[in-house]
Amino acid sequence: MIVPSIDIMNGRTVQLVGGRDFELDAGDPLAWADRFGVVGEVAVVDLDAALGRGSNREIIQQVCQRCRCRVGGGIRSVEAAIAWLDAGAESVVLGTAARPEILRDLPRERVIAALDSVNDEVVVEGWQRGTGVNVLERIAELKPYVHGFLVTFVEREGRLGGTRLDAAREIAKAAAGTRVTIAGGVTTTAEVAELDRMGCDAQVGMALYKGLLPLAEAFAAPLISDRPDGLWPTVVVDEHDVALGLVYSNLESLRQSLATRRGVYYSRSRQGLWTKGETSGATQQLLEVSADCDRDALRFRVRQAGAGFCHLDTRSCWGGAGIVPSLARRLRSYRDNAPSGSYTQRLLRDPELLRQKLLEEARELAAAATAEEVVHEAADVLYFVLAKLAAEDLAWESLETVLDARRKRVSRRPGDAKPNSANI
Repeated sequence: MIVPSIDIMNGRTVQLVGGRDFELDAGDPLAWADRFGVVGEVAVVDLDAALGRGSNREIIQQVCQRCRCRVGGGIRSVEAAIAWLDAGAESVVLGTAARPEILRDLPRERVIAALDSVNDEVVVEGWQRGTGVNVLERIAELKPYVHGFLVTFVEREGRLGGTRLDAAREIAKAAAGTRVTIAGGVTTTAEVAELDRMGCDAQVGMALYKGLLPLAEAFAAPLISDRPDGLWPTVVVDEHDVALGLVYSNLESLRQSLATRRGVYYSRSRQGLWTKGETSGATQQLLEVSADCDRDALRFRVRQAGAGFCHLDTRSCWGGAGIVPSLARRLRSYRDNAPSGSYTQRLLRDPELLRQKLLEEARELAAAATAEEVVHEAADVLYFVLAKLAAEDLAWESLETVLDARRKRVSRRPGDAKPNSANI
């Protein structure tokens, strides 16, 4: 699949030819993160750090909060790699420092080795120094320590002349068992599709920024359909990955979805495009689109507004959708109009009562001894946690975001109890 690249220099998105010659300034990296993040993981490269002349750490940290990122450029120590993983990067990309003595101290499943090559020789230090080592040799050496390789054909980088498909095929064979990403010269949908058939992702920069390879076409390049009408079945899920319904997409509806960041589909009954919520008000904000493993179906991850996805005014076409998220939404909707005389109304109007109940139920959960007691007390605590979120007008997914960020951390805190916590 496509991996859009955001190369950053002096706080700006740029593109270089051959890793050296400045070609264009594409502007704010955050704007590109918002645009590219909807099609999946984005490659973010700190060119200043790679060349040893500065850092774009602050803005890259912001990019990591906006989309799923693999971060590279100037990461030359275990400590630097862990710092990026702690900051929210899905994975780190190491080039010059991609050596066993460093890689063995990092979580293998979150490390990509960058093998930048000029005529099949690995080059390092921002593509400035040759190593005399062949790419395939380096793959064999590093394969036990990483979950993927990024191979950049530097002599093709930014020149829009096509990539080296034959070389990519050999690389994919050598790296079997890991995921390979190919960069350098990828310009056409045919190349993206062929690389995908080899089991390789295509990292693309210049062709995207110059409009030669539109984002929708790049994403759709590997897709196939076994339907006579050529449509792609599309499963729509919410922020919690709970299925809301089944629709269909084609290239034009995908273009519109990516351009507007809304749920736009192909209606078989109307024989045309259909924007969800245009008449009902039950609109969708598109968060991410992904293809399944066979490349013949899509998943749209959306933020659903209004009564829900279904035309029967239910959250999903199968009725409700997720007990905890549904309860969280209901309590939040009660913030301004809770049922008169209800306990939830009392809680939302009396912060001190809510505080006392949170403490009380937490103590009871801590003291629970049997399985039945633990389950019931945990349910009580969860209810009051959701009430606290609702009182502050916070969505359940805000809590999920924090938990996901903590999941990505590699560094561990001691986790000791705070002084006097037993007396709270």
